[in-house]
Amino acid sequence: MSQTPLQRQLAGDDKQPRPTVLDAFAAARADFLAGQRIELQSLAERIGVSRVTLYRWVGTREQLLTEVIWSLTRQTLEAEWSRLRDTPGPRVPDLLGGMMHAIWAQPGARKFLEQENPLAMSLLTLKAHGFQPRILALVRDRLAEDIAAGRIEAILPLDDLAYTVLRVTESFHYLPTITGEPADPDRAIRVLKAILRPPPRSTV
Repeated sequence: MSQTPLQRQLAGDDKQPRPTVLDAFAAARADFLAGQRIELQSLAERIGVSRVTLYRWVGTREQLLTEVIWSLTRQTLEAEWSRLRDTPGPRVPDLLGGMMHAIWAQPGARKFLEQENPLAMSLLTLKAHGFQPRILALVRDRLAEDIAAGRIEAILPLDDLAYTVLRVTESFHYLPTITGEPADPDRAIRVLKAILRPPPRSTV
């Protein structure tokens, strides 16, 4: 009876296990962080699969880029939220401003935004590409936490507030495409802090 792939690997006989979709994703993510343009043909050749297989695994270049950027964005937001856990007052302005600072400080992400800002703006702000609903849900959850903790006065319904906050953030993040100016995380923080204010102190 022939051995299964698991048995071969456990026995150390399968020296070159077949690449998987996660290998492709890891390689694409490494390319992005290194500032290298993600190209499906070269990626397929490096991990040892056909271009057809890679397309079946990850979809288009735009779909793969979206997943890579979302994984990095979520990681950054989780790290920022942990850092801000004990900070007094509204935390969401510093969460989103910190995300912007981290993105523009990362060489690969900065290169992508500088060279392909219109594409980034399209992929990351339009619902159809899948990134926008996920980051909007995350922002909504963080706002809900700050409201429940009494850190923010809810001046709008939560869904409207989350949408507004995210759009304000994006408007300063994509200034290179919108106005030709550099991105400005600190202006975003100032505007968000004007919108997301703590409840007034009781005079009783």
